[in-house]
Amino acid sequence: MNEDFATKAKMTWCPGCSNSAILVAFRQALNELIQEGFLKLENVVAATGIGCHGKILDYLDVNSFTSLHGRLIPTMTGIKLANPELCVVGFSGDGDSYAEGLSHLIQAARRNSDIKIFIHNNQVFALTTGQATPTSPKGFKGASTPFGNIEEPLNPLRVMLSAGATFVARTYAPEIAKTKEIMKAAIRHQGFSYVDIIQPCLTFFDTRNYYQERTYWLDEKEFPTGDCKAAWSQAEVDGEKIPLGIFYESG
Repeated sequence: MNEDFATKAKMTWCPGCSNSAILVAFRQALNELIQEGFLKLENVVAATGIGCHGKILDYLDVNSFTSLHGRLIPTMTGIKLANPELCVVGFSGDGDSYAEGLSHLIQAARRNSDIKIFIHNNQVFALTTGQATPTSPKGFKGASTPFGNIEEPLNPLRVMLSAGATFVARTYAPEIAKTKEIMKAAIRHQGFSYVDIIQPCLTFFDTRNYYQERTYWLDEKEFPTGDCKAAWSQAEVDGEKIPLGIFYESG
């Protein structure tokens, strides 16, 4: 077995792109789950939407499918319906699933579809050179908002909690070991698993210093992951403290 699931494709992400950290974390998570006997490689299907995140399939030697922009979730749902034995994992972007694809994301959470979705959230349409997305902060100046974004950003964790998602988590891409563990937990969960991955875009919106100063990990021993009200409270982002970890898991 190709234990790092690498391909011969040339890396075309920008040098230092934090998408690479997500790729490494997923390769490690997949390898460990296979070694532990939880998964069989032939039963794994990875899918993507359209955006910089979508290049991840070029570098993963697994069964894969690239969907249309914003249509990743119904594609994943169809794959799972066609063969319930498959582990269907999806990679998406904030522009892909929080804009065009938001309705699909909400309905999958409501249905508790047994799919696993990892959102590369860099708060910008990076592939098309820096337009604002639903998670771009107010005041963000980009290609589509040269005078500053006038809208308040979407809080995707609260959207997922209110939709009834049974696994809700957030991580920070550069923290590979932690991201790997959250990915493993999401894949092990029976039902809809949603993970928002803060993924700074070094080219169009470099937020590394901002998040390194503000993010912290929830204490797994003290935080009740089965308490939706506690998860809702923790999901609030005040700009000063941004918690990471598993916010909610039912069942």
